[in-house]
Amino acid sequence: MAKAAFLSPLVDLVFPPRCPLCGDALAQQGGLCAACWSQLAVPGEPACCTCQRPLPDSVVRSGEVQCAPCMASPPRHAGIAAATLYNAASRELVLAFKRGKRIALADLLSRLMVGRLPELEGEWLVVPVPLHRGRLWERGFNQSALLAARIARSIRQPLVVDGLVRMRRTPSLGGLGKRARAEALRGAISAHPRRAARLKGANVLLVDDVLTSGATTDACLAALRKAGAGEVRIACFARVLDEALDQAGRGDAPLAA
Repeated sequence: MAKAAFLSPLVDLVFPPRCPLCGDALAQQGGLCAACWSQLAVPGEPACCTCQRPLPDSVVRSGEVQCAPCMASPPRHAGIAAATLYNAASRELVLAFKRGKRIALADLLSRLMVGRLPELEGEWLVVPVPLHRGRLWERGFNQSALLAARIARSIRQPLVVDGLVRMRRTPSLGGLGKRARAEALRGAISAHPRRAARLKGANVLLVDDVLTSGATTDACLAALRKAGAGEVRIACFARVLDEALDQAGRGDAPLAA
């Protein structure tokens, strides 16, 4: 840490700090300018006690309140922690990170995710949503694994980077309905045979970059339940919730990543 602080002025001289969204100058590396910070939609309160879905201001803020979707169909997870709602600004950050291969953004994105996590008691295994090896070879990295590694280090919990594996390559889920997404992922994700013993009975923090319909995380949840995992919580950088964006007064329509 001391060495990094010592080298920081030299790094800033060679690579002047710039906002990753608009390119404006910054005081230090690893952040956004004030204007771009204001474009991020951060889930607020009141919110669903289960999935963190923002609720109308008319909802009583004291006590635990569930949203209608969670009451109608209780989720198999123990909660979702989303750093942002998916809008134009968060979309640009995700695409720069994932497709633009600006992996240094993992530090910023993971810090925002950690800030939304509840206090986790006891030991939790940090497990990323898996990427098929074919797509991993093409991209060169699993963005969820990069986020999971930084989150595990920050919250001082063990990382199991290969706890889950994607057995077959699935088609792009963009444009598919919820049922079609679930069908495309059926049987595609399972627990790694060599990690099954470690997953059994363990509490798991499942990490992904974007939570859209929940089809991918549902497939991961099914695999973790089959492996005998205990409580499972989900952490993501951006969550697609159109109605929450409308409620927050941000008209940026979520776009497929």
